[in-house]
Amino acid sequence: MDEEGTRGVRGTSADRVPGPAVPPPPAGPPRAEPPRAEPPRAEPPGESWAGQSWGGRPSDGQQPRPAEPWAQTPGQASVPHAGQPSAADSAQPPAAHAGQPSAPHPGQPSAWTSPPPPPGPPPARPAAPPPAVEQPPAGAPALDAWLRTPRPPQAPGVWRYGFTPRPPEQGEEVSDRSLLVGALIALLSALLLWSLWRNGYLPYRLVPLKLFTPGEWWNPGTGGGPRTIEGSDALTVYEALLFGLLTYGCGRIGNFSELFRRHVVSRGQPFLAVAAAVAAGLTQLLVWKETLPVVRPVLVLVAAVAGGEIYQSQTVVNVIYALIAAAVLYPFARLGRWRALIAARRSGSTPATADNTPDPATATSADRWPELRAAGWTDAAETLTAEVRTGRMNDVDVARLRHAWAQATRSPDRLAPLAEAVLRTGGAAALHPSGHRDLPRRTARHDVLTGQVRIGRCAEDPHNPYARRSTGIALDPTLLGTSLLAVGPPGAGKSARLVRPVVEALGLRALAGQAAVLAVGGTGAPLGPDDAFDVVVRVGNPASAHDLDLYGGTTDPDEAAAVLAEGLVGDVGSLDSRRAATVLAQLLGPYRAAHGHFPSVPELRELLDGSPQALAGLRATLEAAGQHAMLRELEARTRQAGGPGDPAPALADRVALLDRPAFAGFFATGPEARPFALRSLGQYPLRVRVDLPERGHAEASRLLTRLLLAQFTAITAARTDTTLFACLVLDDATHAVTAETVRGIRRLRSVNAGAVLALRTVDDVPEALHTPLLGAVGCTAAFSGITTWDGKRFAEAWGKEWVETREVAQHTVFADQPFTRALHALRKLVTGKAVTTDAVTVRQVERERWSASELAYAVPAGHAVIRLATVEGEHAPPLLVELSG
Repeated sequence: MDEEGTRGVRGTSADRVPGPAVPPPPAGPPRAEPPRAEPPRAEPPGESWAGQSWGGRPSDGQQPRPAEPWAQTPGQASVPHAGQPSAADSAQPPAAHAGQPSAPHPGQPSAWTSPPPPPGPPPARPAAPPPAVEQPPAGAPALDAWLRTPRPPQAPGVWRYGFTPRPPEQGEEVSDRSLLVGALIALLSALLLWSLWRNGYLPYRLVPLKLFTPGEWWNPGTGGGPRTIEGSDALTVYEALLFGLLTYGCGRIGNFSELFRRHVVSRGQPFLAVAAAVAAGLTQLLVWKETLPVVRPVLVLVAAVAGGEIYQSQTVVNVIYALIAAAVLYPFARLGRWRALIAARRSGSTPATADNTPDPATATSADRWPELRAAGWTDAAETLTAEVRTGRMNDVDVARLRHAWAQATRSPDRLAPLAEAVLRTGGAAALHPSGHRDLPRRTARHDVLTGQVRIGRCAEDPHNPYARRSTGIALDPTLLGTSLLAVGPPGAGKSARLVRPVVEALGLRALAGQAAVLAVGGTGAPLGPDDAFDVVVRVGNPASAHDLDLYGGTTDPDEAAAVLAEGLVGDVGSLDSRRAATVLAQLLGPYRAAHGHFPSVPELRELLDGSPQALAGLRATLEAAGQHAMLRELEARTRQAGGPGDPAPALADRVALLDRPAFAGFFATGPEARPFALRSLGQYPLRVRVDLPERGHAEASRLLTRLLLAQFTAITAARTDTTLFACLVLDDATHAVTAETVRGIRRLRSVNAGAVLALRTVDDVPEALHTPLLGAVGCTAAFSGITTWDGKRFAEAWGKEWVETREVAQHTVFADQPFTRALHALRKLVTGKAVTTDAVTVRQVERERWSASELAYAVPAGHAVIRLATVEGEHAPPLLVELSG
């Protein structure tokens, strides 16, 4: 029903696991040309991706690179250095991807936090050629065929690549015993009727023929035979017509077509061809022995039309015999599919069916870049067409260039630079700032053209609609934009079979310039290798090359306080997060006004604890700077400290979780610190992974997870440019959901963003938020092994449906007459069942789509029940999905 998509249609870092051929691959894929060295050149306008360049660790003898736009202290502008070379011109990828050791954490320049270069343009460096694209392995579809493969629009969640609809649902099949007995009885009845006919035991058998022929052809009486030669010829044709009708009626009554399909066609080739050949040989023997009335009626008809003199030529007779033999042979050749078998034997492979054959190449086919041709850039289109057909591009290149062209059409001044870059570098034009053209390894099937990642297939289960059974299930941004909640016990497959494929798909879209992803999980979580991400933050690991900004990169004290309060005490039901935000704002605002940046973790803890030295020093600095408004804020905090219901002690206790020796040097905010700011996630196609120390610091990890979720919902809701799809993936969202973040998740779908939350049980969320959370997300997944309590919540969220129930009461029929008893015995012999009458009651009842007990006990291992919805409002019923099927 479905094809694998782009497995094998990838670049240098792709895994070597081939997928099924869709369609059969070319006999010998062309080899990629070796990269050609280019002379040093200055970067032309429009070549760097989106006008930004991502820095890396400076090599020996190289000028230090400017700091990245996402690694800036609050208040700094994110303008790239003048004359900075683009990622496509970089001699080597960033150190984080090149396998170089990471720099010590805070206080030292790293690959992403190098100091600005001195004034003036950097020294010219020889440009490196774009990375070569590895050819797909044997059995993978060629890129041009992959582009032409149809992707028809389908219901939400259907794997569209090479989709083929299921055949119409068939009724209840007849058992093999009934089928064979019925065919045998029909055959014997036909033989009996034909024997009675040939021997003249059927009265009035010639009456219809005599009504349409002259009377002098026949002897008197209803049973009189032919008197002349014309009567004999008419009788011969008449008997042939009756034999054909008898054969057709016997085949229909005996259901020979179903018998042939079930026991011959189902075995496939070459058994089908051999069986058809045997039947053809037997039929030819019966025809030329004149057991079957075929030859003589044909000769009579030919003589009646062309005259009897035609048979004086032996050549004509031989031609007629050959035509008769061919006509008898033709139906068996069609039934046995001899032509397809011969073609397959000649080509040495099984021919592709019409379901997975790509559309033929035409002037407007996708592999010839019709959008560029329509805009008048024929040379650029020819360049890309040659790159596709010679194997120097992969699927990510196609998606990236299509997206770049779509963006350029909105700004006509960008069309010419993009077309020139295509003519110069081919498929390596408009590269992702990291210089990567693919992920190092894929563990799922991706169709980058549509943004889908296949996570499994619908099981053959009565709960699933017939049209969806055995079809592929895929996720894409239109579904993730409504957010996804996955619940299942440890080992159910949430991380490996759902979270990892989603992170991969978003990483591929980021390389195509269409998405940004933040994946958060514990150390060692299967979210992907380090070189699959642009930024990897290892909280608590001194070797981490990147830090984390607790304030999300904002410069507004009130905004920073609101988000930080939600992360610190948002899960404390007895504490109002708005009061906590007010307390933090009364400290963050004065501190930033005095020092130009927000306080670090130790300093914030001292302020919340009400340390006299810290407050006195801050007060003196504000007085010296003349910040009277901020001084009033600080005095108000001093007066409220220690009062009833003061949230400062609770905030200080939570901040103390981050003020541990393991986190020393992390969360720095000074002028030398350049942590990763989450605000840049909505501006650049970043691939970010945050590793949390869940084992030794579980509470701190949950606090940071809650803080990242609060920052993400606040930052994405405030951005004005929603071109990039931003997604947050939490491998473990335990105690991360609060009332405010639930409201934020509900707003994500309107700003082209989404979140993926994985939970072990719904009870990891406060009970008051169970219903709001299930109502806020559009996609939900219940994995095998959940409890009946969790199943009950899903059953209530998924609602009920009207179903038709049939109650059948069978009553045995007892016959009194001997003849009726004989008929009942014959019927029981044929059907294998006693003769009964059925009393059927049909009712419409409302039932749950999936009950709590079914979710807890009827979902097999490796399966999940998934309900999907799109941002446009389309939805699919809960489907039982075989993950990775």
